[in-house]
Amino acid sequence: MERTLSIVKPDGVSKNLIGEVIKRFEGRGLKVIGLKMIWMDKKEAEGFYEVHRGKPFFESLTQFMSSGPSVVMVLEGDGAISKTRELMGATDPQKAEQGTLRRQFASDIERNIVHGSDAPETAAFEIGYFFNALEMFSS
Repeated sequence: MERTLSIVKPDGVSKNLIGEVIKRFEGRGLKVIGLKMIWMDKKEAEGFYEVHRGKPFFESLTQFMSSGPSVVMVLEGDGAISKTRELMGATDPQKAEQGTLRRQFASDIERNIVHGSDAPETAAFEIGYFFNALEMFSS
C-alpha cells in the first residue's frame, strides 16, 4: 500500500471544499489514515516548501500557504500518489483536465485548491513534516 500527503490549501478551506476533496479521494479507493486542520506560520510554510526556495514563486507561495487554515491528510491505497495527482489535475487550472479538482475549483496556478506529493520520497518527507506514527491509523 502506498501513502501520500494531500493538503486542502487555504483557498479550498475558505471555499468549503474539504468534504468534496475527501469524497473524491475516497471515491477512487483511497483511504484517509491521518487528518487534521492546521494553520502554518510563514516559517513552517517555508520549511515545507524548502525545495522551492530561490524560485520566483517561493515568497508568494509561502505567504499564501500561511494566510489561513489548511487541512493536511495522509492517503493510503494502491497507486495513491498517481491517483491523487490525477484527481487534482495540472498545477495550472487552465491546463488541467475537465473534472479535476483544480480545473473545477481553482482560481489560478498558486491558489489551486490542493497539494499532493509527487513521488514516494517526497511523500515520505511531507507526511513526516505534519504527522507522527501515532497520528495515522491504517487497518
